[in-house]
Amino acid sequence: MAEDMYEAGGTGGGGRKNSNFFKKLLYAASGSVVGIVVLVFVVMSALNGFYTLTEDEQAVVTTFGKPEVVSTSGLHFKIPYIQKVKKVTKSIIGMPIGYTQQENYASDPYYWEEDVSIPQESLMITQDFNFVNVDFYIEYQVTDPIKAVQHASSYQSIIKNLAQSYIRDTVGVYKVDDVITTGKTEIQGIVKEKLRNRLEQEDIGYGIYNVTIQDSELPTEEVSNAFKSVEDAKQGMETALNNANKYKSEQIPKANAQADKILQEAEAYKQQRINEANGQVARFESMYAEYAKYPLITKKRMFYETMEEILPDLKVIIDSGDGTQKLLPLESFQSAGSESGTVQGTGLSQSSSQNRSTEGDTVAASPERSESSEEVSERQEEEEWE
Repeated sequence: MAEDMYEAGGTGGGGRKNSNFFKKLLYAASGSVVGIVVLVFVVMSALNGFYTLTEDEQAVVTTFGKPEVVSTSGLHFKIPYIQKVKKVTKSIIGMPIGYTQQENYASDPYYWEEDVSIPQESLMITQDFNFVNVDFYIEYQVTDPIKAVQHASSYQSIIKNLAQSYIRDTVGVYKVDDVITTGKTEIQGIVKEKLRNRLEQEDIGYGIYNVTIQDSELPTEEVSNAFKSVEDAKQGMETALNNANKYKSEQIPKANAQADKILQEAEAYKQQRINEANGQVARFESMYAEYAKYPLITKKRMFYETMEEILPDLKVIIDSGDGTQKLLPLESFQSAGSESGTVQGTGLSQSSSQNRSTEGDTVAASPERSESSEEVSERQEEEEWE
């Protein structure tokens, strides 16, 4: 019994030793686990304390609620669990309105995006009460990173709602022809300006970069065909007008040149006639002065000069009375007259003297008749001429 108690006592002493060993082992193991956990925590914190920024990124670092912008690209450090980092892109972001882009892998191994229309956004009414489908593409970018982070959950809906409002408001004041054809650029500019000003007022950290009309068409095929016919007619009209203006621009200078030429010729002819008239007046005045001095001599000289101008163009026809006519050129008479000019002059003087003698005899034979003063002066002038 004593031996049993001894063995039991011995056994109890060994159990206490084993228990202490296990406690030490457990304590050592728990300490190592804590160390490992602490080590892992430190390593993870160190890894989380670094972040990188690319060229197209910027960050908003918040320290105890105070934001700060970091825009330099590269590796940066933050205090773990104290500083928080939100990355913001510098790139231009696009937003389709009136359609959406869906991924499509159906029949092609390569990826592409397919545009799917959204009638609730694209269908609009114009000033002339026509319906038209217009697709817009809005491009915006971050202007204030801190404001952008603060409105990160709502900026897309704000931009889209404002864009749709201004798009419908602007399209509604234009006719369908302008929306589909020539008015696109103007509409884009107006929407862009309105949206930019409104986003500046909202101050959400984003600004408008560009507004583009991707597509504008009529809602139905029948209306679209009718509109195309109208557009073809308008283009034909514009072509005709352009051709008419071209012809006008070509003909007007020609007409002006012809008019200037006619005016110049008329002015030259006018000056010519004036000079001729002045010359004739001067000639007439000189002749009249001579005529006033010697009327009879001047008359005869004028008669001879006139005959010299007329006779070369005349032809003499001699009718013998028996139905035979002879056409004689006047040149022979002129040549004959020039050859026998002296003889004719002598005969003329003789005939003149004979006539004067006859007239003297006649006057002497009839003494009852007395000469008037005019006849006497005329006879004296004839004598002087002879």
